[in-house]
Amino acid sequence: MRPYQELYESGELKERAEKAAALLRSCSLCPRNCRADRTKGPSGACRSSDALKISSILPHFGEEPPFTGVKGAGAVFFSDCNLKCVYCQNHEISWEGWGRFHAPEELADAMLDLQKQGCHNIDLVSPTHVVPQLLKALDIAAGKGLSIPLIYNSGGYDSVPVLKLLEGVVDIYLPDMKYWDAETGEGFSGIADYPRHNQAAVKEMFRQVGPIQINKDGIAQKGLMVRHLILPNRFQETFYILKFIRDQLSREVAVSLMSQYHPGFKARDIEILNRPISRDEYDTVLEWFEELGLENGYRQDLSSPGFGLPSFRRGAESPFQWEESGNNEQGAVARGRGAGCGIIKQLTSPWPPFLRGNISEIPLWRGVSQKFPPGKGGSRGV
Repeated sequence: MRPYQELYESGELKERAEKAAALLRSCSLCPRNCRADRTKGPSGACRSSDALKISSILPHFGEEPPFTGVKGAGAVFFSDCNLKCVYCQNHEISWEGWGRFHAPEELADAMLDLQKQGCHNIDLVSPTHVVPQLLKALDIAAGKGLSIPLIYNSGGYDSVPVLKLLEGVVDIYLPDMKYWDAETGEGFSGIADYPRHNQAAVKEMFRQVGPIQINKDGIAQKGLMVRHLILPNRFQETFYILKFIRDQLSREVAVSLMSQYHPGFKARDIEILNRPISRDEYDTVLEWFEELGLENGYRQDLSSPGFGLPSFRRGAESPFQWEESGNNEQGAVARGRGAGCGIIKQLTSPWPPFLRGNISEIPLWRGVSQKFPPGKGGSRGV
């Protein structure tokens, strides 16, 4: 029996849903602490009300192999977002709010349907701003027999007190660690305090679930995996994020090193962001992973950036295009969101012969542009 099922049977899951719902009247669901009364309509940084808006619900093959397996992750893509990332490939739903409203009962039935289809888990994508509605739906679904792992797949800008409400509810945490430097967070996502709150949130997630646990079929059942999207000209921040994971969490924490960055949406007009990452940038990051002694992770084929980007306007049931590939042991390769935008390989293959040597000798900037954000950045807080 999953912990959330035990919480349902004891009545505590319902109590937590009620506690979370009370936060909507003076919203503090994320570290922005807008204090907006979302029961009166769309408001706050996420521009959301107390209603649950969802863009797509479908089996999704675009996540890492332990989540997609052969039958897919049961993805629920929530509309709106508490972040404002200028390069967001899901901007149609995160910025523009595409989607339709669902009652908690509808979401509960949808999760049960995903389980019936054979999905390995329920993959809650960008759930930070809708935790109360999720808990209410989960309480209903658990009462009707939901029993597969629950993934909290967030941008990493999460409130520790709210995460504590999710202890024993969430089986798998899949957060981003986007930035190390506060100025980068402010410039690219509109939040200068992203690093501080992100680090605190990831530490809380790790306290709750520990390293990723995978069953004999290769499917994740519990634990933390950290995602990091390498950005052009800011890849030096990756070193400090990896070092934080090693020193503050564990060498065992799985890290998904994502090369899929695509200069779309507002990023195409920002000089420092208007190109994919380079081979040198990605190879350097892979070297750092090795040099820092991290033990578990996934990397992407560098040919994946921009490949098959999602179009949520295409329709709720088909925002992604798929292609079968004999090179992917997990079956379908997603051409869409998440780390599965190319063939994801476990970090066991030979490392590129690039920048071998002591980690302290690796030049962090390597002569790249420092026009934005201002200042050298990168090294603060280390």
